Amino acid sequence: MRVFVPKESRTGERRVAMVPELVSKLTRVGFAVSVEKGAGNYAGASDKMFMAAGANIATASDIGSADVILSVQPLGVAQFGNLKRGAITISFLSPINSTDLIAAAAKSGVTTFSLELVPRISRAQSMDALTSQALCAGYRAALVAAELSPRFFPLLMTAAGTVTPANVLVLGAGVAGLQAIATARRLGAVVLAYDVRPSSADEVRSMGATFIELELEALEGAGGYAREMTEERAAKQRELLKPFIEKSHVLITTAAVPGRPAPRLVTKDMYSNMSTGSVIVDLAAESGGNVEGSVAGEVITTDNGLTIWGGKDVPSQLPFHASSLYARNVVNLLLLMVKDGAISLDFTDEIINAASLTHEGAIRTIRGGK
Repeated sequence: MRVFVPKESRTGERRVAMVPELVSKLTRVGFAVSVEKGAGNYAGASDKMFMAAGANIATASDIGSADVILSVQPLGVAQFGNLKRGAITISFLSPINSTDLIAAAAKSGVTTFSLELVPRISRAQSMDALTSQALCAGYRAALVAAELSPRFFPLLMTAAGTVTPANVLVLGAGVAGLQAIATARRLGAVVLAYDVRPSSADEVRSMGATFIELELEALEGAGGYAREMTEERAAKQRELLKPFIEKSHVLITTAAVPGRPAPRLVTKDMYSNMSTGSVIVDLAAESGGNVEGSVAGEVITTDNGLTIWGGKDVPSQLPFHASSLYARNVVNLLLLMVKDGAISLDFTDEIINAASLTHEGAIRTIRGGK
């Protein structure tokens, strides 16, 4: 059984789907692991390190002989065309937005697994790449905010006087939001947070932050995610959140609804009265943005002196640990498919069934609620 790890080709992608310390996990069960030359350079995993761990260094053309291809971003249409029939791919595949790639995979007889579709059940936690990468994004968001802010985050008592702490507001208390909260608190900021799911209040408080309670209906969705809200509720929420935003020195937004554009949480009117020098970090900028005016991959300065940072490829900005966590997710999913030294796809297993998009030339129904 041959595993191939290609070099990521998407601009801005610095992660890799395998790290040297995990190669032995695959070789022990009978896999031969090949990694394209230079694939791990950004993530601190050199070709020499992969070779020392037991992997072969390959070229891009070797993808055609592989039984399993592990990547972060999905393969391109041409790459799917070069795979042998029956090959397996594991990657983020963005099922809603990658219909051309899914069609190409089905046409080539390739079995694809999309990590976005791994179900949120306890048995699949070690395979949940959305969670592991959101952890990286939330940490990075707080660091970016601290770097861009002209203020200290912590309270400081100095001979020259007292430095008051920064006020940080985090919207969205999923994995990314909680990590942003935890990191901002470690830096010494006073942190408030809001989420449409009241169940997240205890988690927010456990991080040392204050949970904002609004007189609005809860929006608990399947699998721990928030569900979409009506425009009437969204307008009321914006009205109630506005005074909290105006008092904040840093605003971090992390809200997302899987498979759909990011909800618009913050309008220009809501942040127009923030103090000069305030910073807004929008982690959802790539999927449409939580904040009006944010642009993915750009830092914008408004007329009233605010800085708006639009997130793009955020986990890739921490490629070492993002790759390490992602590779563990991928390896755990692959090992679930191995039985007696061979790949055995058991579609009665709810994880394999939910995460598979194409198999034996057919496009399967998207399952998993993600």
